Amino acid sequence: MFAFVSEIYTRAPNPIHNWAFMLLGQVYCAATFSLLNFITFQPANVAQSNFTAWPVFALFTFVWLNDSGAYLVGTKFGHHPLFERISPKKSWEGFVGGLVLTLCSSQVFAFYLPGISWYNWLGLSVVVVVFATWGDLTESLMKRSLGIKDSGTLLPGHGGMLDRFDSVLLALPALYIYLKLFIQR
Repeated sequence: MFAFVSEIYTRAPNPIHNWAFMLLGQVYCAATFSLLNFITFQPANVAQSNFTAWPVFALFTFVWLNDSGAYLVGTKFGHHPLFERISPKKSWEGFVGGLVLTLCSSQVFAFYLPGISWYNWLGLSVVVVVFATWGDLTESLMKRSLGIKDSGTLLPGHGGMLDRFDSVLLALPALYIYLKLFIQR
């Protein structure tokens, strides 16, 4: 409420932009990360809930392995740009390298957590890779649109805090939907 009311007193030429930036941060970051509660704490009944850490562990593992595989394969073999206008260094070869590494890791999860079928693990890993890549590209597009290289200076050489979580921001809702549609029905 304060953000809305404060615009009355700031005399900004276009308060809509300030409101839009404020709401984008709330929806894009805060609302997305609040899904971690719904994924981790599955309601058993009204009085209690079950703590389940594996989906969040799998999400971060898949995202980090995808990023690592994409980087390693892309720097060595990348020749075909994925979205040159948004992120010129990302390549289709890197995307495939990250996907293959993540698909392999999904089968490790299937071995250690056999309560979920191997094909659901494959599906979950594909969904995470696709949406994590879109999340990374979306954040790159935001930075390019605003004319900035890094989203912060807290982590020097890493592009800022948002760069550490950009992939997770779109993969997290996709993981939640996949869990609800295919695994927790």
